Amino acid sequence: MANNLVIVESPAKANTIKKFLGSSYEVIASNGHIRDLPKSKLGIDIENDYEPKYITIRGKGSLVAELRKAVKKADKIYLATDPDREGEAISYHLYEALNLANKKVKRITFNEITKDAVKASIKNAREIDMDLVDAQQARRLLDRMVGYTISPVLWEKIKRGLSAGRVQSVALKLICDREEEINSFVPTEYWSMDVNLDRNNGLKPVVFHYTKDKISKEELELLKKNIKGKKANITDIKTTEKTKNPPLPFTTSTLQQEAGKKLNFSTSKTMRLAQQLYEGVEVKGHGSIGLITYLRTDSVRISEEADASAKEFIKDKYGEKYIGTGDIKKSDKKIQDAHEAIRPTYINITPVELKDQLPRDLFRLYQLIYNRFLASRMSKAVNEVLSITADIGSEKFRTSTSKVLFEGFMSVYDADEEKEKRVHLNGIEVGDVLDVASVEEKQHFTQPPAHYSEALLVKTMEELGIGRPSTYAPTIAIIINRRYVVKENKNLYVTEIGEAVNQFMTKAFPAIVDTSFTANIESLLDKIEEGEINWKVVIRNFYPDLKLSVEEAKKQLESVSIKEEVSDEKCELCGRMMVVKYGPHGKFLACPGFPECRNTKPHYEKIGIACPVCNGEVVLRKTKKGRKYFGCINNPECEFMSWSKPVEQKCPTCGSYMVEKGNKILCSAEGCGYSCDKAKEK
Repeated sequence: MANNLVIVESPAKANTIKKFLGSSYEVIASNGHIRDLPKSKLGIDIENDYEPKYITIRGKGSLVAELRKAVKKADKIYLATDPDREGEAISYHLYEALNLANKKVKRITFNEITKDAVKASIKNAREIDMDLVDAQQARRLLDRMVGYTISPVLWEKIKRGLSAGRVQSVALKLICDREEEINSFVPTEYWSMDVNLDRNNGLKPVVFHYTKDKISKEELELLKKNIKGKKANITDIKTTEKTKNPPLPFTTSTLQQEAGKKLNFSTSKTMRLAQQLYEGVEVKGHGSIGLITYLRTDSVRISEEADASAKEFIKDKYGEKYIGTGDIKKSDKKIQDAHEAIRPTYINITPVELKDQLPRDLFRLYQLIYNRFLASRMSKAVNEVLSITADIGSEKFRTSTSKVLFEGFMSVYDADEEKEKRVHLNGIEVGDVLDVASVEEKQHFTQPPAHYSEALLVKTMEELGIGRPSTYAPTIAIIINRRYVVKENKNLYVTEIGEAVNQFMTKAFPAIVDTSFTANIESLLDKIEEGEINWKVVIRNFYPDLKLSVEEAKKQLESVSIKEEVSDEKCELCGRMMVVKYGPHGKFLACPGFPECRNTKPHYEKIGIACPVCNGEVVLRKTKKGRKYFGCINNPECEFMSWSKPVEQKCPTCGSYMVEKGNKILCSAEGCGYSCDKAKEK
């Protein structure tokens, strides 16, 4: 009997595949890449047309030896790594490192780890796709060039241990730009008005909203005059049906976003759990099976077989009227449509069946993917909306309510988790004249843009064309692990070191942090994959400009002033004047007598303003995670704090302290709204 060898990346994937193939197949795992560029140096031969110098990854020598032994015994070898650029590159490196040129070698891919998919892939085995490999090589070399040429400049100019990255630097700039936008945002006052109208039948009054959402104080006063002492005439009642389309099945980006919103998962956690669901988990009665299709995709396409199975399942469980068309609008943006959207591999294995078999978080993610896919195959939801218009003098007010006529896909999945207030509008007819029971005027202020969460950052990166499905999670993980940003209550906030790195990168390497430039690189990588461009052309055009920018940055730019400086505080242990040092969490005070004296304490930057609560000193402080704020030096005795920088000036309207916001000075008191221009610095 012929001896066949199948090489996959992970042991979990190997266990799942083994049971689908007969005894003539051996399945072993490479545990990811076995070759890469060396960590200690650039690893690219610039003089020899940018040839990469790949080496066996440290610690994988024994694994490579084991793989070579297995290869010698095999008559035919199948490289079954993941169905994307990264997987193709791993297969290529296996081919090279294991010296497979004189062996019978084929590449197989499957979007789902099922018996049918695995057997079909062997029937349709192919050669390694070098266009895919070259696209991945180009990405790897571009990232290596940026990281290994710019990072040493950051060490020299700011602090050792920092890093720059082709995509991570752009992600950091997005967060910094948003933070600046929020800090300089000046709220604008506006008002709204509601009226409570008495139904002449003893039922509770009904709230009607003025049809213009945002009105000024002057408009409000005029509106109050216009309706004073007048009754409400019901002039129009409309009943309309509104349909709500089912959601699309998950792509990598939308899965990360929804898992962040609904399950509070980080992007890296979502991908780790999804990888487990794809590679295989133990299920009673089935053994080790892959529960979802491949997790790195930006396609919403669904195979005909999966679509038919889902619709048959919906018909049996919910009824024929719940079956949707499954129509998907074509997207204008470039997508890698090599495989499907993320969906369950077996529609009959429901989340209920797995609840007691999977760890809690794994179950919750599977349930989210399963329900989203099922909903995408179901019919639209239909709501009936009742809208009533009331005229009070010449002014129009409106109220509405809705009820579900047909749940459709919402019986399985409601993307917005809408919690509608159902108001019963019984007993109101056109021509009725109702009394105005009361008037409610509300003051509002416009809100700044939202801080980035991981989900919002992924969405923005996708919209701007920065990165690809496989890069979102590692990019965010890097900037958090480097402490360039911190995560608090889902939001991402830039740290002092993150600000310093971003300012330096923006000044020294504007092209690297430019979103259009980065998106264009992604487009070029797509063209390499499609065989339209030679990968070396992209590298040849990129490196000389990068090298020039690095040389200019070294010569012309001054070091960022994150350096030791003598403070005005004495060391209470030895009497020396303490110095300002910079650590992983930012600045701190340390005794210069180290190692004899090891005294350290927090460094508080005074801003020259008295605390409005206790008259102590206001200083720049940081939360435990590194987010900056302004607080009293007497904390915890004094609890004063402000996210915005306080100023000496008091509000002339209410006497509260005021804060800087861009080029404005605003009152800190909620509801005051006083603001004035910031004095220009001389």
